[in-house]
Amino acid sequence: MKYLVGFSRIIVGILFILSGFIKLNDPVGFSFKLEEYFSQGVLDLPFFEPHALTISIIVVIFEVLVGVMLLVGFRVKFTVWSLLIMIVGFTFLTFYSAYFNKVTDCGCFGDAIKLTPWESFTKDIILLILIIILFIGRQYITPLFGSNMKRIITLVTLVLCGIYANHVLRHLPVIDFRPYKVTANIEDGMNVPENAPKAIIEYAWKFKTADGDKVVVTNGDYPQVDGEFIGAETTEIQKGYEPPVHDFTIEQNGEDFALSVLNEPKLVMVIAYDLRKTNQDVYTEVKKVTDLALTNGYKVIGMSASNAEQTSNLVNEHNLGFEFYFTDETTLKTIVRSNPGVLVLNKGTIVQKVHYNDLDELTFE
Repeated sequence: MKYLVGFSRIIVGILFILSGFIKLNDPVGFSFKLEEYFSQGVLDLPFFEPHALTISIIVVIFEVLVGVMLLVGFRVKFTVWSLLIMIVGFTFLTFYSAYFNKVTDCGCFGDAIKLTPWESFTKDIILLILIIILFIGRQYITPLFGSNMKRIITLVTLVLCGIYANHVLRHLPVIDFRPYKVTANIEDGMNVPENAPKAIIEYAWKFKTADGDKVVVTNGDYPQVDGEFIGAETTEIQKGYEPPVHDFTIEQNGEDFALSVLNEPKLVMVIAYDLRKTNQDVYTEVKKVTDLALTNGYKVIGMSASNAEQTSNLVNEHNLGFEFYFTDETTLKTIVRSNPGVLVLNKGTIVQKVHYNDLDELTFE
């Protein structure tokens, strides 16, 4: 039991620190995932949605903290109880997501490691077993350091997590795991390789025959059955390849200009996924940098999921020298964790990306 507890202690501690740090690197992204869970049709807890970012920060910092506390052996009883409560909650959420197909990515490891709902659930079951072992054999979790050193390590961890969270919230994630990171080419990310796996769809065709209802299953071909066709149900047996960049459009009046706009050698994108939530105070600075970009021969566009009336009001209110296009809100949230945020591109390749707090760092050559 002693060795089993030691093994479980290392695995659980490292995984909680790793998982927590990846989400701490992008707490805004994790808050978007929490909003999905809180939304109607999932857990139906809309009163938590406005507090998703605060909850996100608390959860990820606590996740890192209990991982460190477990490894150093600090406050063992509190630590194992915390781990048990957290993993039971995580396991419930991942099972709910997998069984009811509500949230297709739990966000356990942010954008760094994508897991299917059932993979996430399996991971949590394994962790649950390891944490139960820790709970039962907690007397074998011995301290690695003296009492004062354990407190210092825990306190330093908490302070560093707080500083790091503040930095990424005021700027952008330090490590960008998304397909819209600097140096990435958006058009390349939309391409599907020739040998990419195709989706396999199973069709259940239902017919009314002389011998009663009959169901014939095929992979798409319409079966030859002597009877009256009633209907068909489809089941995805194998998911096809999905390119890293999908649902990316630059629409105006129902027409998609994505390919032509991405071919621009000097392009600036001002991204504000929701103008009701955007920081209105920074558009004076946005106007300055976009006017400078226009003067230097750049094409400047706005991208938002808000309606034409809202974008028109924003342009008129701040006398902006560019017009807005429509793009899916989830896509815009993925591109940049800032509302607004600004990107500079060269023929579809992202060369600069900044938070609205860092607009002064933009350069236009």
